[in-house]
Amino acid sequence: MAASPRAFVVRHSHLRPVPGLEEIRLHLADDVLPLWHAAQIETDDPDAALPYWAFAWAGGLAIGRYLREHPEAAAGRRVFDLASGSGLCAIASLHAGAVEATGADIDPFAAAAIKLNARANGRRVTVVRRDVLDDDPPDVEIVLAGDCWYEARLAERVLPWLHRARDRGIEVLIGDPGRRYLPTDELVELASYDVRTTTELDDLERKQGRVYTLRPAGENA
Repeated sequence: MAASPRAFVVRHSHLRPVPGLEEIRLHLADDVLPLWHAAQIETDDPDAALPYWAFAWAGGLAIGRYLREHPEAAAGRRVFDLASGSGLCAIASLHAGAVEATGADIDPFAAAAIKLNARANGRRVTVVRRDVLDDDPPDVEIVLAGDCWYEARLAERVLPWLHRARDRGIEVLIGDPGRRYLPTDELVELASYDVRTTTELDDLERKQGRVYTLRPAGENA
């Protein structure tokens, strides 16, 4: 990697308010494909990850809106933001009164973006840069899982991990606009929001972002 991930994020994004959550500012990009190409060149890796960290996605926007309307969900609690991307959900939880927030992502650019975005909002988010899905769930009170259901293999690994978290007494909040691999029969819908995503990778600019929790173990849909 020729330059630092932090320098790459700063060079290829602009700090701006998040649509619908204007109290939060993130380093966001305008077009995904040129940024992805830049990441491939920067890493000398044609299979570099898509720059999920540079956009506000529907599920994360929905979780952010939910936490703004229901700050008691995060207030006074330790929060873990799975597949954190930009860190939007972690930052929203701190705005809602969380005592600490951790964002986990395997992408070094995402790790840099989370730290930059937290600082831009006057917050501190601890970053875990590794695949945590083979680990035990962390010692927290709530897990946030925004936009984890776009790819089959990831979805297959995320759901059992979230089940383990639930079975340990950790509250789980899931945000998603209804992607193909979302396990709807496992979920209870809590809220729905009109959201405006900042990437053309989501099907429509305006769509419904929904917030769910897992059904209790053994409960049928």
